[in-house]
Amino acid sequence: MNIGIFTDTYYPQVSGVATSIATLRAQLERKGHTVYIFTTTDPEVEKNVYERNIFRFASIPFISFTDRRIAVRGLFHSYQVAKELNLDIVHTQTEFSMGLIGKFVAKALKIPCVHTYHTMYEDYLHYVAKGKLLKPVHVRLMTCSFCEKMSGIVAPSERVLTTLENYGVKEPITVIPTGVDLTRFQAQTSASNSIRQKYQIAADTPLLLTLSRLAFEKDIDKLITDFKTIREKVTGVKLLIVGDGPARESLEAQVKELGLTTDVIFTGEIENKYVGEFYRAADLFVSTSISESQGLTYIEALAAGTRVIAYKSPYTEKLLDDPALGAVFETDEEFIEKTSAYLSAPVAKGYSEVLEQKLSEVSADNFGERIIEFYEQSRSQYLKMSRSNHSKELS
Repeated sequence: MNIGIFTDTYYPQVSGVATSIATLRAQLERKGHTVYIFTTTDPEVEKNVYERNIFRFASIPFISFTDRRIAVRGLFHSYQVAKELNLDIVHTQTEFSMGLIGKFVAKALKIPCVHTYHTMYEDYLHYVAKGKLLKPVHVRLMTCSFCEKMSGIVAPSERVLTTLENYGVKEPITVIPTGVDLTRFQAQTSASNSIRQKYQIAADTPLLLTLSRLAFEKDIDKLITDFKTIREKVTGVKLLIVGDGPARESLEAQVKELGLTTDVIFTGEIENKYVGEFYRAADLFVSTSISESQGLTYIEALAAGTRVIAYKSPYTEKLLDDPALGAVFETDEEFIEKTSAYLSAPVAKGYSEVLEQKLSEVSADNFGERIIEFYEQSRSQYLKMSRSNHSKELS
């Protein structure tokens, strides 16, 4: 198949969506398909640099979310390119600029259009006019409008599926969690040790890690507050906060105010290729975020052999269904208690076997197979609907 992926977010931008698309592209190409990325321009990418099968369209920073982009033109150019490439299917990954262009292209070419719904927008309304302009009802209306007439929709988790159903989306929805390229996270002890050395963390120091965009909806402020209590329970523990974003200044001020500057370390943004080393350097990956639609970092941490403590949701309960892998929590007290206990307890017997089984479920290879199956089902759905509409026109 010739597959066109339309997205506002792609490398070198750092996000779960960009990682998910890169993983999908690699798996589809590995299985013999041709993938073309239609995305926005990026300040980090020079105009004359060749990027294989990537087409970038003029864009500007998104309002109140300036490290994300939105295309300002490219509708007819995208159509011309897609027509020349003889696309078989369009897969949109955004509900905004490039997503709308993708829907237009698919309709014009008379080919199926499918969509992955990545973002729980109700958790992000505060970015626009401090939450005073857009309300949950607007998110529902926008979502239903965009998803209308899609041949199929991918929900990365049960939470997303439930949300879309509650919004009233009628199109067929399939739950397919994003997979992880496990080879990127295979153990490299020397590299992991170098991370500790770089940040002057002794090999025997208990180390917590959180890794994400430093945004207010990630609830890292709660993690920092709870860390103060964890520090009283676990001698010498340190917290490594990896990433950058609009909340960083506020979080650094909070750390200073709580007197945690020697035990909480901010690394800033890191290159994607080094992410595995950070996971492996930690004893425990922790997240207090309640806004995750899937939580790709949880899978990456497990793939690196690092146990996880995460907020309770249908997704995390299923992912961390064996205590050997980690635990979920609902209250601050639970988070503090479980994090302290896991830091102090050795890795459980049988951990390797449990982890191997879990990783087979979330592998990039399995992800690729399920997406291809989804494409075939969606193409059948499209043909069925096309025949039905044709029959109605004749009658």
